[in-house]
Amino acid sequence: MAAPGRHVGRYIQKNGRFLTNNFEQLWGHRSFGWSPALRQQATEAKKESTENIVVPRKKTWSKEAVLEALASTVGRDPTALHYCFQDDTYLSPKNASEFKYFTLAQESGKNAAKFFINNNPKFFTKDFAEPHIPCLMPKTVSLHLEEVSEEALKERINLRRVTAAVDMYDQLLQTGTAVSMETTHDLLDLICLYCDRNPINEDALQTEDGDVQKIRYPQASELKSNWKEDNNAERIFKLLPERDTKCYSALIRGMVKVWADSLQVSVVVVKEKLTSATITCDVHIFNALILAVPDLKEKNTERWDLIVELLTQMNQQKIQPNLQTFNSVLKSLKRCASYAKTKMCVCVFSAPSLATYDYILSVFCRIGPSSQHNTAILQEVMSELAGRSLTCQDPDDVLFFCNAMRVCLDNKDMELAYKVHSLVEVGENRKLLGEPFLQSTYYGRFFNLMCLMEHIDVVLKWYRQLIPSLYYPNTQGMMDLLQALDTDSRLDLLPEIWKDIVSLGHHNRADLVDEILTLMAREKHSPEVQESFATCALDVMNSFDSDKVKPPLEWTASTLSNITVLLLRAKKTQKAWNMLQLFKSNNRVPSVELLNEFLSVCHSEGSPQKAVDLVQLSAAFCQPATSQLAKRTLAEFTLTEEQSLEVANFFGLK
Repeated sequence: MAAPGRHVGRYIQKNGRFLTNNFEQLWGHRSFGWSPALRQQATEAKKESTENIVVPRKKTWSKEAVLEALASTVGRDPTALHYCFQDDTYLSPKNASEFKYFTLAQESGKNAAKFFINNNPKFFTKDFAEPHIPCLMPKTVSLHLEEVSEEALKERINLRRVTAAVDMYDQLLQTGTAVSMETTHDLLDLICLYCDRNPINEDALQTEDGDVQKIRYPQASELKSNWKEDNNAERIFKLLPERDTKCYSALIRGMVKVWADSLQVSVVVVKEKLTSATITCDVHIFNALILAVPDLKEKNTERWDLIVELLTQMNQQKIQPNLQTFNSVLKSLKRCASYAKTKMCVCVFSAPSLATYDYILSVFCRIGPSSQHNTAILQEVMSELAGRSLTCQDPDDVLFFCNAMRVCLDNKDMELAYKVHSLVEVGENRKLLGEPFLQSTYYGRFFNLMCLMEHIDVVLKWYRQLIPSLYYPNTQGMMDLLQALDTDSRLDLLPEIWKDIVSLGHHNRADLVDEILTLMAREKHSPEVQESFATCALDVMNSFDSDKVKPPLEWTASTLSNITVLLLRAKKTQKAWNMLQLFKSNNRVPSVELLNEFLSVCHSEGSPQKAVDLVQLSAAFCQPATSQLAKRTLAEFTLTEEQSLEVANFFGLK
């Protein structure tokens, strides 16, 4: 049997290639009973598919594609801190103030690192990042061109060395070298942007030894009034043989930025140039002039007339207004009080931004009694913006959500507030909430409205979602939560809320501590709840005794009374008695109700000696109700002859 098997194997090996090459052809001739029509259709389909085969091009993925795909699968963790603190667990803020300080500390560290890297690029020549991150690599901050030339001037402009650029420009003029108009435009833009001074982060002065002196940061008053008359921008502007549109644009926009005293004169000059058709302005000049209208005119009618005049001149010069023009008109009208309502109806723009809607809300939904029931405009705005992913088109776009939530809070409209918040959650619209202060204000108003209008279960759900990942509630926010718990009779959750108060750093707020103790001591609860209240009260006591609480808390009569009552109801009589001793040491007087309740607890526990001591303590406080306590003690307790004589003789009640 082995021989025939080997013979078959040699035959297959010898003829295998022939069988493989002809197998497809032999298979194609098999009809399996197909009709001629079907065979023709199959042949045509095969021929067509063969002709239409297109090899797909290689898909090129970005270097961040994997990270983006992984990030899309992960949602926001409501229990985690802000992402900027995840790399440094030591910086774990407890409240809004610490969030601000720690964020500024991180930014200060980053700026210090950038300063060192940029001034010492020779120590940072290797790049290990994949993909490459340009912002982490050293930048050219030192000057390489020392000769007097236009290229050296461009270098100083690119490095934002305002003083050095002005000096180089003056040297070029002294040598008779002509500076191109394009470079002059860049120089004027630089001077007007930084108000004729170097940027703050470049104001560090280096000594000859290379040591960096302390940076002096200008005060707010200096920033507002640092545009001096005949400064370098105005001086260079006057020296120009020809002044085109960009020169006027840079000067006017710089003056409007800080409200220069010479702006009034400059506006008159520009208007004369416009009237005489000497120059053709651009849209940026008109936008800046429209923004300056409320400061140029005092009466609202004069302001509107000037705005109309500027818009008419734009039309005459065939300058197409943009979104900033429209928003500038509305922003100026916002400062015209009720007069703006009659004029805003005239303004129409096809593609407004969030700042546009914010100006409208500021005029028609002002804070005060008249703001009630003014949600119709906001309803229309939310219907227009529902489900849209927004982008920032105006610097004031970040004010919209905060003011929209203010309108919802003023009108107690919870449904509209949910619409506003749902728009925030679309895409990356959360970035349009603005700086941390605006974000805190927005979430604070949202949470405040929720505590007023929603059931406590809904409030607690949002409470866990927002805190601490997005919102650090202030003292008023926690007070609103306590009121919501009181309204829905969920005071059993107060010990849990107290732990959050401690973690958020609000345990040093006397009004908040007094409120939570008052709510716990107001009425009796089940033994389990009273036990948790007593544990919470003892924890509150630690806040008064701790040296870490700044500013330190002071004992008040109500605080001492509430803690004592909570300890009594939890059958912690000895600790309650120790609390009575604190009244005397802190010059506080216990209430009659507290002494009567303490006497009742002594009666239920069968402690006659404690009752006698309580009467003596009441006498030490000179309580008018001491005689009533003595009568109750003699009537309700089984006293020894010595105890009865002591109480009776002490108060003359024989």
